[in-house]
Amino acid sequence: MTAVFLPGNKQVEVRAVPVPEIGPDEVLVEIKASCICRSDLSLYYGNAVISGGDSNQFVCGHEPAGVVVRVGEAVTEFAEGDDVAVYLGVGCGVCHHCRTGHFYLCAKWKCLGFTMDGGNAEFLRVPARNLLRTPKGMSHLAAAISTDAFGTLFSAARKLGVNGLSRIGIWGMGPMGAAGTLAAKAMGGRVVALDPIAERRDFARSLGADLVLDPRDASAADQIREFAGGEGLTGAVDCSGQSVAHNMALDALAPMGKLALVGEAASTTIKPSDQLIRKQVTVFGSWYFGIDEYADILRLIETHAIDLERLATHTFALHEAETAFRMFDARETEKAVFVR
Repeated sequence: MTAVFLPGNKQVEVRAVPVPEIGPDEVLVEIKASCICRSDLSLYYGNAVISGGDSNQFVCGHEPAGVVVRVGEAVTEFAEGDDVAVYLGVGCGVCHHCRTGHFYLCAKWKCLGFTMDGGNAEFLRVPARNLLRTPKGMSHLAAAISTDAFGTLFSAARKLGVNGLSRIGIWGMGPMGAAGTLAAKAMGGRVVALDPIAERRDFARSLGADLVLDPRDASAADQIREFAGGEGLTGAVDCSGQSVAHNMALDALAPMGKLALVGEAASTTIKPSDQLIRKQVTVFGSWYFGIDEYADILRLIETHAIDLERLATHTFALHEAETAFRMFDARETEKAVFVR
């Protein structure tokens, strides 16, 4: 089969490798769509954000969807022909975190595309418990986007308690921030979207953002304050991983506000006394979603007729992987997706 590897130093290799054999509790999924994520660029550059793997050894890609084509003898809940997406964290299955649906918090977990073979290939071998059944009528492209991109931001918005009274700021209008705009709007919130790239601001506006700003604009803070009725934002999401965005978001929050950090960052500098303590602000990390949340993710998508395919501005064949990663790295795309 054809598979994509990221050995580092901005190298992309498309290789022919054997179709994997499955065990009793595993399935083989024929991949129909698999997204590129900003975290994949850490492999692309050779500084993986999830350690413990060998990017020259493992197929990349952690946002796949497709069709079950083979099931292990112990698998009873899925069958050949089922349409599925795949949950990226493979845990031990018996620890507290696995039992509560957060496989990615398991001490023994493995991550698709980082520490085990991922989905940028024709086929993927994965435990059956990692399958996410997708509804009839949902395309494989939308199913792939529904996982890390939309699901992660759904979970963050839920933790923020987004509702019809919410005033939400989202920093960074790449695929994650764009998905966050869709999620927060569907939950009833009013959204201000911030990004220094004009095309991404335009895209956020087309997705329904109520106010779109360039964070470098000297008047941006005043415009956010006016947007929030002078009270500050009730919640904020940072998808950029930039210290300047962290500070701008914290300054914009109202007392008792909440900030969800989604964008990967090795370090940051903030002002705890002014930005956290005296305003009683909550800051938390939000990384992926619990597998038990997927039913609600699908329900929100269906109830509000959210068109996730809008987030995929470019699609590629596996043999075009080098072009796909180059364009995604250069921010010439929103969500870039391998399709078959």
